Amino acid sequence: MNGFGGEVRAPYRNFVEWLGVQHMNTLRQKSAEAEVLFRRSGITFAVYGDEAAAERLIPFDIFPRIISGEEWRKLELGIEQRVRALNAFLYDIYHRQDILQAGIVPEELVIQNAAFQPEMIGVDPPRSIYSHIIGIDLVRTNEDEFLVLEDNTRTPSGVSYMIENRETMMHLFPDLFSRNRVRPVENYPDALMKTLESVAPRNLDAEPNVALLTPGIFNSAYFEHSFLADQMGIELVESADLIVIDGLLRMKTTEGLKRVDVLYRRIDDMFLDPLVFDPTSLLGVPGLFDVYRSGRLTIVNAPGAGIADDKAIYSYIPAIIEFYTGKAPILGNVETYNCRDPENLKYVLSRLPELVVKEVHGSGGYGMLVGPRSTTEEIDAFRAKILADPCNYIAQPTLALSTGPTLAGSAVSPRHLDLRPFVLVGDQVRLIPGGLTRVALKKGSLVVNSSQGGGTKDTWVLQE
Repeated sequence: MNGFGGEVRAPYRNFVEWLGVQHMNTLRQKSAEAEVLFRRSGITFAVYGDEAAAERLIPFDIFPRIISGEEWRKLELGIEQRVRALNAFLYDIYHRQDILQAGIVPEELVIQNAAFQPEMIGVDPPRSIYSHIIGIDLVRTNEDEFLVLEDNTRTPSGVSYMIENRETMMHLFPDLFSRNRVRPVENYPDALMKTLESVAPRNLDAEPNVALLTPGIFNSAYFEHSFLADQMGIELVESADLIVIDGLLRMKTTEGLKRVDVLYRRIDDMFLDPLVFDPTSLLGVPGLFDVYRSGRLTIVNAPGAGIADDKAIYSYIPAIIEFYTGKAPILGNVETYNCRDPENLKYVLSRLPELVVKEVHGSGGYGMLVGPRSTTEEIDAFRAKILADPCNYIAQPTLALSTGPTLAGSAVSPRHLDLRPFVLVGDQVRLIPGGLTRVALKKGSLVVNSSQGGGTKDTWVLQE
């Protein structure tokens, strides 16, 4: 908000004027009112393995994160370039594998990767799109630079919080909205539905039927599954509601069996079809993959799409973008060291107190070491883990992440932020202006994940 020269940055000027006449008691009351609104809406998430708090509210901070229209234009261009390259990469590795033959990405890093699905080789999804719904995690490191921290090409979550955050802010602070021209985000469900319909199987003789597959009420993101299905007016189904008959996927309804043409799945690859993947899965549908492979069903996102967001692949994304687009990346990566490389491993082990180390397949803020915030004992324990399995780890420098004003107790304090815009890829690339801003509520913390005590903010992209 304050920039680097001590002056309030232009996007925040109206906000600062508004904040200057607010009373702290009023702000705390508004924060408490926001919590009541979230509880009434039922917007919770589950914490696996935490019996004391099976469901929680994600803490919500009432101060928005504000991005200018000019800043957003650059982000749009960079994000669109990135998602097109990610899908080109996915198509290539499941077909000709030109990028592997060219030596741009090591072959063993793809073929031997747990996220690579050999069953997808030769499969041609509609419009050649494998990842239709993508979350791009961004961090701001200076006034003019955003870097991509992570790609999410499997089943990215959090978009329901983006929408609910906006609705809550509009309810609490209509006067603040009247001072700013903020671009809307509530049209996301409509954009998502258009994207899903646009990737339906070819040669349908009727409007495509779309359904959302959820693991059930005990999943951490179940609220989002039911929210999106309701907003789009489609069926929310579990595996017991689906059956394969005569080579088609059908869902059980009160009016009998109905064909499913597009399945927006919110379960992992391994659970999709017990006849192809994990034979013990009770969350998937036997025969589902055969229907998909025959071209009579579109699965969103496609099985095997996770190879594009694997943390071991991440460091190659700039080269991947250049290979498929012929242009340099608009958005840069965070410098990354693959511990599978002996030289990188040596460097990482010598600098553990300075680095952030992550498991290649880790998520949610688990399985990571933040060197500057760790004890000597924690660093030594992590060193042993890395030495035992170097290929399972990457390391990155500890970034000076940007901070935003946050209501912390009875004070307005800086807290570190990241941003996850949500991108839809179908007949066109649709990017909702804004996304989910996550905030590390603990003073000095760099971990924004809700499972690690992080919260969220409304994200404002201003109209120009």
